[in-house]
Amino acid sequence: MQFIDTHTHLFSPSFDEDRTETVERAIKSGVEKLLLPNIDLDSIEPMYALCEQFPSNCFPMMGLHPGSVNEHWEENLKIIEKNLFTRKNCAVGEIGMDLYWDKTFLLEQAIVFRRQVEWAKQLNLPIVIHAREAFDEIFTILDELNDATLTGVFHCFTGTLEQARKIENYGGFMLGIGGVLTYKNSELVSVLKDVSLEMLILETDSPYLPPIPHRGKRNESSFLLHVAEKLADVKETTVKEIAETTSKNALKIFQLNRLLNETHI
Repeated sequence: MQFIDTHTHLFSPSFDEDRTETVERAIKSGVEKLLLPNIDLDSIEPMYALCEQFPSNCFPMMGLHPGSVNEHWEENLKIIEKNLFTRKNCAVGEIGMDLYWDKTFLLEQAIVFRRQVEWAKQLNLPIVIHAREAFDEIFTILDELNDATLTGVFHCFTGTLEQARKIENYGGFMLGIGGVLTYKNSELVSVLKDVSLEMLILETDSPYLPPIPHRGKRNESSFLLHVAEKLADVKETTVKEIAETTSKNALKIFQLNRLLNETHI
């Protein structure tokens, strides 16, 4: 069985001591493709360096994370734009809005998100959306900008069935499912029972949100199998079916077969 971790920050300082070994551990476990979402200016070169080290396994995204939107957002976004338009990427991400920690730059987050969605449409790339305490704000923007060319993923989806249905109605979006699904009393279990497997992809968000039985430890991409096992239970199917369907979904939305046939850095 082959899996795709569609959202993993293996370039982060959390892996400085054993990054190569962590990637090799993931590949050995069957997680053969690793999609890396950018965060800020500091993460750009470490991310691309890892993709150069593992060109058949690691694929970069380019975007400015909403948590990285600050008073320097305009100049920072220019650097993001340059890297997005001059280097090969599998998506525009990680982008979106986050109103959980701080609402100081609420207006700026919306502007930055909107602009990056427009770039994705220009480049025919999917968007990877971070939506924490901000579904309504993001929906407002997507209601305006969504069209037949826009595709993407709601990363780390933990919303309601109603929100999942709205995302489904956009037509070109999927839900990224990670370790939260494995947590005791996770509301995702009941939500995903009524969501088609054709709309789901797997992710870890490592080093964050480790699944059971690794909660409290650093997350890594090899732990994706625990998410797959739990999703198989929820959907009353086999892990093999989860691997095949979620990988097919990821290959499609991120156009990975095209990237594998060309130099993606």
